[in-house]
Amino acid sequence: MRALIQGLMPHVMVAPILLPMLSAAVMLLMGEGKRTAKLVLGMSSALLGLAVSAALFAWVDAYGTVAYLPGNWPAPFGITLAVDRLSAGMLVLTWLLGACALCFASARWHRAGIHFHPLFQLQLMGLSGAFLTADVFNLFVFFEILLAASYGLLLHGSGKPRVRAGVHYVAVNLAASSLFLIGVSVIYGVTGTLNMAELSARLSEGQVANRHLIDAGAAILAVAFLAKAAAWPLNFWLVPAYASATPPVAAMFAVLTKVGVYALIRLWTLMFAGGPLAGFGADGLFVFGGVSAVLAALGMLASQRLAVQAAAGVMVSAGTLLAALGLGEEAALGAAVFYLVGSTLASSAFFLLVDLVERWRAGTTVVDEAPFLSATLEAQEVNLDDEEAPLVALPFPASTALMGMAFIACTLLTSGMPPLPTFIGKLGMLSAALGSGGASVPVPPRAWLFTGVLLGCGLLTLIALTRTGIRTFWSEMQRARPRVRTPEGLPLVALLAACGVLTLAAGPTMELARATAKSLYDRSEYIHAVLGAEVRPPATAREARQ
Repeated sequence: MRALIQGLMPHVMVAPILLPMLSAAVMLLMGEGKRTAKLVLGMSSALLGLAVSAALFAWVDAYGTVAYLPGNWPAPFGITLAVDRLSAGMLVLTWLLGACALCFASARWHRAGIHFHPLFQLQLMGLSGAFLTADVFNLFVFFEILLAASYGLLLHGSGKPRVRAGVHYVAVNLAASSLFLIGVSVIYGVTGTLNMAELSARLSEGQVANRHLIDAGAAILAVAFLAKAAAWPLNFWLVPAYASATPPVAAMFAVLTKVGVYALIRLWTLMFAGGPLAGFGADGLFVFGGVSAVLAALGMLASQRLAVQAAAGVMVSAGTLLAALGLGEEAALGAAVFYLVGSTLASSAFFLLVDLVERWRAGTTVVDEAPFLSATLEAQEVNLDDEEAPLVALPFPASTALMGMAFIACTLLTSGMPPLPTFIGKLGMLSAALGSGGASVPVPPRAWLFTGVLLGCGLLTLIALTRTGIRTFWSEMQRARPRVRTPEGLPLVALLAACGVLTLAAGPTMELARATAKSLYDRSEYIHAVLGAEVRPPATAREARQ
């Protein structure tokens, strides 16, 4: 297998982009019908993309960052793709969520509107390109691809709530995209390049010309990314949009917000992790992230709708990640990367669970005014309690038990309770923050504030979801048995099982996350891989004939 991957490298890097693009093109040629054929093609694309992403992750973990020149133009003049541990890990996470969401949609949701399958593939294409590109302008291009697909997916299923949320969603993202272009233009006008590696190399020089313009361009870019990451005060669009989207779309949107976080991590560590611009914007990231997390946790406490609480949980995790990035510590960033994976898996599973629970609650309720007064019961000897009432054990249906256990798991994961991966990630971030001063240096106030935010948000989340769980599962004991189809239960179990695997393999996965953070702060490997990518010589006449 390694020999096969070695023979395909580095050309296989473009597969996560080309695969969904070609699948979407074929689906459009099929017309509006043939949903079964589109589903088979989409699932094949998702599983193959997941396999390719896993192979890329294994390769970069063993051999380091790899760059690819699709047009065979040398960097920084041509388009460059680059994959390191962070981008490969985000690819694996994206394609895993894509496969699970598509499996869940196959039960019924993919029939709720038109063009679901090609839009879903285009979303995967945009996400993959955003994680693989090594150029800021191409990052904007792939942002627009995934956003254009998300506009259609948000409206999938129609209905007034989706249209209303879609208008706000489109308006905010168009404004953020405009800021993105303005920031890119300012930075390009000063530095003369948009290649991330060359940009990092130029900003690491001793003297940086027009420092104020670079700061202004970076600040405008940061506002655009913060809006896409749903950071306060630009986060009012997320809860209505995610809560009104169809469950498989919302499950896929769980990673959509993390694209803004990924862009901030990538560009901030390349531009401001060292050199004369070191530390720029760290205070802003910390403040916006902390306030976003606290307000989202309060929003969860104020709401009793599961869909709203699941959407607010996405904002809590995004705010936590931004605050951790603002700490400016390598160890904190490593734990944040670990937390990112666990929280995204939990949010995606939560959105899928919400559909099952709400459909169950909307069903008919079984009413029996005297369940113990039956001829069968009177003819038997039964045990009595202290009030001489019969004790009868009523078995839980398997589907009810599945939803109850899944809700408990999602509650513990979202609130960050031990020993689950979100708790391990939070513990790592707290250890890095509280231990940043060393034995002889007092802990800075920022670290204590970060500790309060993490613990307070976890407590508020736990209270909110526990209250909702009691109202959902215990308030009506005579509710009809829920129906969970296999394509719906399988992805839910798969996502929660992935969180279980992260828990059992917390040691090696945390080491991978720390190695990822180390490579992000030590930019030399990324810069050398991108700027040192070799241009392949043109084929000879004999090779062309062959």
